[in-house]
Amino acid sequence: MTFRMPPEWAPHERTWMAWPGPNVTFTGDDLAASRRAWASVARAVRRFEPVTMVVGPGQAAGARALLGPDIDLAECELDDAWMRDTGPTFVTDGRQLAAVDWVFNGWGAQSWATWDHDAKIARHVADLAGVPVHSSPLVNEGGGIHVDGEGTVLLTETVQLGPERNPGWTRDEVEAEIHGKLGTTKAIWLRRGLTADYPPHGFGTLGHVDIVAAFAGPGVIVAHTQPDPAHPDHELCKENVDMLKLQTDARGRRIEIVEIPAPTLTRAEDGRWADYSYVNHYVCNDGVVLCAFDDPRDETAAGIFRRLYPDRSVTLVDARTIFAGGGGIHCITQQQPRVSSSAPPVGS
Repeated sequence: MTFRMPPEWAPHERTWMAWPGPNVTFTGDDLAASRRAWASVARAVRRFEPVTMVVGPGQAAGARALLGPDIDLAECELDDAWMRDTGPTFVTDGRQLAAVDWVFNGWGAQSWATWDHDAKIARHVADLAGVPVHSSPLVNEGGGIHVDGEGTVLLTETVQLGPERNPGWTRDEVEAEIHGKLGTTKAIWLRRGLTADYPPHGFGTLGHVDIVAAFAGPGVIVAHTQPDPAHPDHELCKENVDMLKLQTDARGRRIEIVEIPAPTLTRAEDGRWADYSYVNHYVCNDGVVLCAFDDPRDETAAGIFRRLYPDRSVTLVDARTIFAGGGGIHCITQQQPRVSSSAPPVGS
């Protein structure tokens, strides 16, 4: 049977995360604040399903103090803490689980990134989960893809087709590799990501889709919009929405677009344009963990997600510290789908 990536709302065995360690992304007080933020997300997810946190050598005791007793720890060398991107993409044929190991090169070999250890994390997590690895030659990250579980995948031209990741690859070649590993048959391409996801705006990914658009059910996409016309993402988001409204999915359905307005705060503390986005959420068993920004639109977004997921509890977690490091709640979590024959991972 063909292996495919289940949608995020399918049942999970557990969630995988990685603990922030000292590096260029997390220094001094920022490291302590980031660890508190990661712990808040982990505890929110743990209300709904098991969580394993991968921690660097010698960091287990400090992590345990913030995480509490009911989150599993697994020790391994790490460079950074974005498990969505460095961890494996789990796929299943309905009977067994496997892990896709994309090539990881520091989000396009960016000058601030190191990835000697993180390039090996996907295989390490697969070993802990007890599942075989499907290796891919494509440079890609989990935040650069989003699937509906029924054959459709969202991609971004500046990620998979960017010269920083896959020079020389054609669109057809990228699609063939993505479809072969994820079990998808149709790709919907966005032109680019949000402004703050590119230099010189800090620790960006060069256009990950999971901050811009995401499936929220078969035939349904939530799309980030920027209501402020002064923000450079205003026109980009309009372009995305207009394009997505014309799309059909792999089953030929016209896609419903649910617009999610950005928070009212348009600039980060350092004065740069903010890319705060509610689209970068995480769906887990019986729950949705949603980014919050101490903003008037937090509850508006929560209401939208409650309508989209009426049988799940929506939990808001302050994500401003996470965004300061270059991502959101989706970026630091990675789901392991539940299949009948999957074995529980090893943890301490």
